[in-house]
Amino acid sequence: MLGTVLDERARRLWASMEAESLGWGGVSTVAEATGIARTTLHRGLAELNQLKASRRKLGTMVGQPLRRPGAGRKRLTAQDPTLLSDLESLVEPMTRGDPMSPLRWTCKSTRKLAEELCRKGHEVTWRTVATLLTEDLEYSLQAPRKTVEGKQHPDRNAQFEYINRRVLEFHRRGQPVISVDTKKKEAIGNFQNRGREWRPEGKPERVDTHSFEDKKVGHALPRGVYDIFRNEGWVTVGTDHDTSAFAAASIRHWWQRMGKRTYAKADSLLITADAGGSNDYRRRTWKLGLQEVADKTGLKITVCHFPPGTSKWNRIEHRMFCHITENWRARPLTSHQVVVQLIANTTTTKGLRIRAALDTNEYPTGIEVPDEVLESLSIRRAKFHGEWNYTVWPRAQKL
Repeated sequence: MLGTVLDERARRLWASMEAESLGWGGVSTVAEATGIARTTLHRGLAELNQLKASRRKLGTMVGQPLRRPGAGRKRLTAQDPTLLSDLESLVEPMTRGDPMSPLRWTCKSTRKLAEELCRKGHEVTWRTVATLLTEDLEYSLQAPRKTVEGKQHPDRNAQFEYINRRVLEFHRRGQPVISVDTKKKEAIGNFQNRGREWRPEGKPERVDTHSFEDKKVGHALPRGVYDIFRNEGWVTVGTDHDTSAFAAASIRHWWQRMGKRTYAKADSLLITADAGGSNDYRRRTWKLGLQEVADKTGLKITVCHFPPGTSKWNRIEHRMFCHITENWRARPLTSHQVVVQLIANTTTTKGLRIRAALDTNEYPTGIEVPDEVLESLSIRRAKFHGEWNYTVWPRAQKL
């Protein structure tokens, strides 16, 4: 149909633009679809390049303009001067308009915005609303971004500096420095896992339509230990609860399986950890677990907690856990052994090496530590924020 309207040159340029937009193979595709010779299309592409170089508009090359400047229907915003302000008050009711807007607590789709604008007396469609949002108000669809950390502790930076000094001090003395945390709990079964992997064409991995945890099979709870300076890690895959006892057990497993051989002459250990979770600095069970590890290993265990609300700075998160997630993307975690194998086979180009093992022991919740037991622990608190920084000594040694 366009062939009867466009002259020869306009038809050549139009077809060349279509071929250019398709990218590689576009000339062959357009030539086959339109019957235009490939040589003609290449000539058109050369003309387009000349037009771009001279910054001349394509429309001025084919006859005279069909309309005089400024002709055509006026923009809707020119006819309805309050349209943009009313739309903006609906999109951002807390800062742009009425906080009691009817769309304050609903999904602000373009259709619902158009409906509400029509109730206000505007004649507008949802497509026009989309154009107004993107072109006039310069809005775009965006997901929330995790950047707000809440109220910062006044000694936040000072604590980071303190941790850095202790890490360098231990490293100079040849003592191990580890980062610890628990990865997200994973349901075990033939369930969909996020991501994509290479598969034969048309043969995706078949998984269950629902991902409800099977109580008989259970879940996997990866608890990690990351050696900061050796770029090595250990993961204990638990099957029960993420308790302080489980957190302490994972440190003991790391020392027995990896740390003891690597640091044969070590007498101290530095742990960097979050301020919450199973290694919460306020948990009595966490300190009791560390005391038991210190007693069994003979190590003086120093702990430095990151300030509240700064868990993303924990090294294990972006040095080890992220690579584990990448390694098992799109792979159904059908058994605990599959989880262990996928973790243990996680590597990076920078030499990350991880070992993993399954821990089927039970770690019940609700354990309480009486005052007399807490007082019997051999703990020395640092002068600077002793609640965050402390050392647990083996009870066989003196403080």
